[in-house]
Amino acid sequence: MQFRLFSFALIILNCMDYGHCQANRWRRSKRASYVSNPICKGCLSCSKDNGCSRCQQKLFFFLRREGMRQYGECLHSCPSGYYGHRAPDMNRCARCRIENCDSCFSKDFCTKCKVGFYLHRGRCFHECPDGFAPLDETMECVEGCEVGPWSEWGTCSRNNRTCGFKWGLETRTRQIVKKPAKDTIPCPTIAESRRCKMSMRHCPGGPVQVQPSLKLSLKTACFCDLTAKLIISGFFFLAWRTV
Repeated sequence: MQFRLFSFALIILNCMDYGHCQANRWRRSKRASYVSNPICKGCLSCSKDNGCSRCQQKLFFFLRREGMRQYGECLHSCPSGYYGHRAPDMNRCARCRIENCDSCFSKDFCTKCKVGFYLHRGRCFHECPDGFAPLDETMECVEGCEVGPWSEWGTCSRNNRTCGFKWGLETRTRQIVKKPAKDTIPCPTIAESRRCKMSMRHCPGGPVQVQPSLKLSLKTACFCDLTAKLIISGFFFLAWRTV
């Protein structure tokens, strides 16, 4: 009787040991399947069809979509357009909510913009806001050359004179209030001119402007007077020769 009980106990122990070995073998095979499948790299739990569902500590869970299929991945850093959001249960890759942002620090603060856009205070701009200039080296908007308001238009003049001509130029200017952060950043125009009509065409006390028709009459009168003088001189010369 005791021998039978001892034999029965050995059988139970063998079965328990076998079951434990089988469980260990299953765990090893499952772990091996994780390692052999690239999708399951860094996962705590993974399936062949859906990929990772939980990640190891310090890794970020990212749900990748390819057409109609989606599967989980565990990454050291999030891909373009996403940022790493750390949480007690599991770290995740969250999408950047800023338009034209390539990588961001948080959902509302961009750190790098897409090609063709300039970064300015966590946002992406195709053209920099007023008061800032684009720096192509880093694709950022930096403090530009700040200028003051335009002055009133100056007096209409030409050749430093305010009279004597029909048309002239008037100029207005503005001052540089703040120099740019870099010398390579140009300042906007600080002076501009435009054509204007002079208020006084004839200068007071200046030479009298003669009309063209009057000039022709004077020239004709002078020519006639000169001709008469020549005729008279010729007449006296002939009279002197005959005497």
